[in-house]
Amino acid sequence: MSKINWDEYKKYKKEMANREESDNFKLLLEFLRSFYNKNSPFEVFDILDEDEIGKMMLQKRDILRPEDLEDYLYKKLSR
Repeated sequence: MSKINWDEYKKYKKEMANREESDNFKLLLEFLRSFYNKNSPFEVFDILDEDEIGKMMLQKRDILRPEDLEDYLYKKLSR
């Protein structure tokens, strides 16, 4: 299981500072897809669920299972 490298995330976030997207959770999802090459909502959920901060981000959005994350991602992409 991969662990979130928060130092790399901070660098990624700094590089993306000019983007309109300022939601830390959305940036984290993009980071996990690009840095770890994780595209499966189930893999991403497992990584987030094993991390204290990641788990808090999931709970804040009422994402309790991988299927909830999949729904969240689908809604985000359909906008």
